[in-house]
Amino acid sequence: LDPVENTIMSRAVQTSGRWNCIEIYYSGTKAGNIEQLASLRGLANAEDIGCHFVICNGRGGGNGQIQTTEKWQRQYLIRTRTKNGTQQTTPLVWDEIRNLNAIRICVIADGKTARPTDFQIKSVEALVEELHRKFSIRPESIYYPGDWW
Repeated sequence: LDPVENTIMSRAVQTSGRWNCIEIYYSGTKAGNIEQLASLRGLANAEDIGCHFVICNGRGGGNGQIQTTEKWQRQYLIRTRTKNGTQQTTPLVWDEIRNLNAIRICVIADGKTARPTDFQIKSVEALVEELHRKFSIRPESIYYPGDWW
């Protein structure tokens, strides 16, 4: 596993009140990494991907590898929501409020035939624990896919 403390560091200044929840969701794919997800979504480049972290499954990146996106490096907020593991561009009102300050973690899996690997689960747990600790995010403000457990 990547040393999580180093993984959550960013080039931009991090403030404790900036983030109020964590959202974990599936990529909707069986393989991938930051660059491949950006390409699949028709984005101009990987910097436009709508999450802060990608957790790879061994097909496109190391199994359990935590990839940090440019959005995290710059501490950018992301104003999108997910539905069944895919990004939506038109946020619902409550989702927009909830996700306004959400740290978004994309797990490479479709949630059906391609389930998260044990290494991915361990990486997500370690990443969430470190983010929760560093930014004082309440446990009830950590959202997993419905079938995560």
